[in-house]
Amino acid sequence: MSRRTIVVVEDEATIAGAVAARLRSEGFDVEVAGTGPAGVELCTRLAPDLVVLDWMLPGFDGIEACRRIQADRPVPVLFLTARDAEADVLVGLGIGADDYLTKPFSPRELVARVHAILRRSARTAEAAAPSRIALGRYVLDLDGRRLLHDGEQVALTPTELDLLATLAARPGRAFTRDELLAQVWEWRTGGSTRTVDSHVAALRRKLGAGVVRTVTGHGYALGDQP
Repeated sequence: MSRRTIVVVEDEATIAGAVAARLRSEGFDVEVAGTGPAGVELCTRLAPDLVVLDWMLPGFDGIEACRRIQADRPVPVLFLTARDAEADVLVGLGIGADDYLTKPFSPRELVARVHAILRRSARTAEAAAPSRIALGRYVLDLDGRRLLHDGEQVALTPTELDLLATLAARPGRAFTRDELLAQVWEWRTGGSTRTVDSHVAALRRKLGAGVVRTVTGHGYALGDQP
């Protein structure tokens, strides 16, 4: 099996070096860029399996870099940010990021997040025939890993797609946040339930408030059909 490639876009040399060294020790090929434009160029040239992307960058920021990277080729993105305000998190998730880590973070948590994202993005449908779920005006194509609206693909991140597919697979069931962390993010312990809340909010912003229903005191369930 070929080694997977990760691009790290981080302007603080100490952080970039530490992240790259830790990921290389996990068996990844890692390339580093220090500016937004250089990161986009590197991703275009290398077509990496995952991008670790800092929020604040010279040239243009991580938000613009993420937009350009995703426009060229959809790729999982893990944001590194000193910001933890809900609005900032939603912006990152809304433009294509799959997850985020707030600085300072532990190298062990970074590696765990990277492996979890890559496992999710590598999943493929095993059924011989395409499997589709109708969600009101939308069609969730599990085999093709995409959401369609009137035949046109809706831009969802791999994590958003996995979250929607998990809820849609059992539309009558309410999931706790911990259950969703285990099934979608593959975190058995130590995951933040705020991650679930942020991704649900991002789905609602893209698909409408009714796509996911809040079950008070419990968690989330598939909502009224959008």
